[in-house]
Amino acid sequence: MGISHYIKEIGRGKDGARSLTREQACDLLGQVLDGAVTDLEVGGFCLAMRIKGETADEMAGFLDAAHARLHPLPDNGLTTVVLPSYNGARKLPVLTPLLALLLARQGVPVLVHGTATEDKRVFAARVFTELGVLPATQVPKLASGHLAFVPTEVLCPGLKRLLDVRRAVGLRNPAHSLVKLMNPCAGQAFIVGSYTHPEYAGSMAATWALTGAHAMLLRGTEGEPVADARRTPRMEIFRDGERTEVQPQQDGPLAQLPSLPSVDAAHTAAYIRAVLDGSLPIPTPIALQVEHILRALEHHDSPTHAHAL
Repeated sequence: MGISHYIKEIGRGKDGARSLTREQACDLLGQVLDGAVTDLEVGGFCLAMRIKGETADEMAGFLDAAHARLHPLPDNGLTTVVLPSYNGARKLPVLTPLLALLLARQGVPVLVHGTATEDKRVFAARVFTELGVLPATQVPKLASGHLAFVPTEVLCPGLKRLLDVRRAVGLRNPAHSLVKLMNPCAGQAFIVGSYTHPEYAGSMAATWALTGAHAMLLRGTEGEPVADARRTPRMEIFRDGERTEVQPQQDGPLAQLPSLPSVDAAHTAAYIRAVLDGSLPIPTPIALQVEHILRALEHHDSPTHAHAL
């Protein structure tokens, strides 16, 4: 046991580091998630991977380890939309709860999972609380049109611990990508993944192509899985290893920019209520995102395509 031999391979610097196989990556992260290694080893792993970067095989192995240790949502016989919410709001309001509620209103079961990864941002959990949606204390079974916010520690305590390493070392680690790629459902899921920097778009796409995920990828609002309300981003759908662009990126901002609230949870929640009751329009990029997700679910749930993840 121990991961020092893996750290020796991945920790040789940007040019000298060697990548792990999928099986090795699974074993490494499994030991980390199980708490079977020292804090020093965990720190060494996080820093080494931050310098080297993850390959698709390594990320697939990390996913294998996480999926084996998750407390998954029970199979509901439906396709659950999964919204990983880990970035929060810095300059723009976090509208992931709006996307979730718009989808649930269309009869879709929606799981939002996440945790606060920094102290200075407003996270979706606070907005949900303002809206009367409290964090789940155990893994729920979602019916059609139901929504739940599930903290990361309910799904996998070890994953929450690994995410919290960022508070100690100040840098992201593979867990911050992993949570945006994983399927926390025992049944079928449609994962909405987002990125902030183009290099992560490439690595996320390569991992989903390798693992055959059913998912949407877009450059979200400050890393959240919701389209920027001010401009329509490129949106791609992944299914059984195939990648399709369903929405081209808009050049420049919208002709008429929406009036957005301040980033604090109370004002964001009030704005979301106003959009849901029709007092304010749904921002066009978010409306388009909802349409593309619903269309992908219709195709996925059709009799000719009954493949489960």
